[in-house]
Amino acid sequence: MERFIVDELLTWKDQTRRKPLVVRGARQVGKTWSIVDFGREHFDAVHVVDLERRPEWHRIFAGDLVAAEMLSELEVFLNARIEPGRDLLFIDEIQSCPRAITALRYFYEDCPDLHVIAAGSLLEFATRDVSFPVGRVQFLEMGPMCFAEFLLATDRGRLAEIVAMPPERQPDSVHALLMEGVRRYMFVGGMPECVAAYAETGRLREAFEVQAELVNAYREDFAKYTPQVNRHCLNAVLASVARSVGRQTKYANLAEGFSNPTIKKGFDLLCLARVVRKVRAASPSGLPLGAGASERKFKALVVDIGLMQHLCGMQVEVEYARTDLLAIFQGALAEQFVGQELAAAGQSELFYWAREARNSSAEVDYLTAIDGRTRPVEVKGGAAGRLKSLHLLLKTFPDCAPGYVFSGAPYAELPEQRLVFVPLYGVYGAMRGRP
Repeated sequence: MERFIVDELLTWKDQTRRKPLVVRGARQVGKTWSIVDFGREHFDAVHVVDLERRPEWHRIFAGDLVAAEMLSELEVFLNARIEPGRDLLFIDEIQSCPRAITALRYFYEDCPDLHVIAAGSLLEFATRDVSFPVGRVQFLEMGPMCFAEFLLATDRGRLAEIVAMPPERQPDSVHALLMEGVRRYMFVGGMPECVAAYAETGRLREAFEVQAELVNAYREDFAKYTPQVNRHCLNAVLASVARSVGRQTKYANLAEGFSNPTIKKGFDLLCLARVVRKVRAASPSGLPLGAGASERKFKALVVDIGLMQHLCGMQVEVEYARTDLLAIFQGALAEQFVGQELAAAGQSELFYWAREARNSSAEVDYLTAIDGRTRPVEVKGGAAGRLKSLHLLLKTFPDCAPGYVFSGAPYAELPEQRLVFVPLYGVYGAMRGRP
């Protein structure tokens, strides 16, 4: 399955001042497959060192971290010669051997011609007791498949091209096809195994079965988080986040029977594991948005929209039949979709606006940074006149215009209201665009 991360991996490969690359992301988003496929396509050979499956290989990194000696031992274990400048060394599940993380520094300093990629989840957990090679590595985030990648995987290549480009008005027939594609993506999601199951059979139920397996695998992973936090608390927080997407929440509302510090620790750990994404309230007054963002006021998203609908126990036969995608699960699925697409388009942190005035309920779903300017984003159905919070934000912060409204309507620009209406399928292209 084609993944857009390949473009970024190619850029890294050809850099003059290249450093070892660490690819971070939640489990099962496709890191291993994508990196191995990239290695086979663009190098003479790819050497895979899986430190979770082969714990005996940890001894390579147990002694003095001398690049030449580590490479020599790796060649013995792999039974292959590693050629710097021609081969890719891929260290998978690197979090299971913290000393290997430290070793990346010495590959960079002593063997700069060697292309090294490391991947793992829970990396922040592993680096608590070792020295992370700050300044000696590069980072790349990887999430689930975005909507355009989903279309490519389901043999809708031309539609994927439209989605990946800056949006423009489409013929009614194409618009309808794309909106129907969004509906299917909302329920299948972007986890590669779910997409593959759906692409092979065309049956949503096949994807639902994989979703259940993935959620169970995540829950089994919670054992690795202990003794830092109670696994039952983690399970409660994950389910609560899924049910509260689109709404401002409090730690106390995410789990019953646990103290606020325990719940916060659980929530923060899920964020570190990339299973949950925190969306903080921020002011549109200036960039970077994170500089003045609130830690107390926040919303949250789940790693993947398909897993979200599974965790919510959604009545699929009822929700899937709704004609208005913005009405599915009271709009929460649409807000998750837009947040997920924003992240895929390069918005590494997500924010929203909540008016500070007492008793004010004004709120705009997302704030984004585009071309050095803050742009507000609403996920709404209906006419421009109903967007009271967005109009208030644009009046209060006029430099943020235009505001973006993602909905089921066709593409339209309303300069007199300083708004741009973009169909849901146009989030990725509007926020990033690809030539």
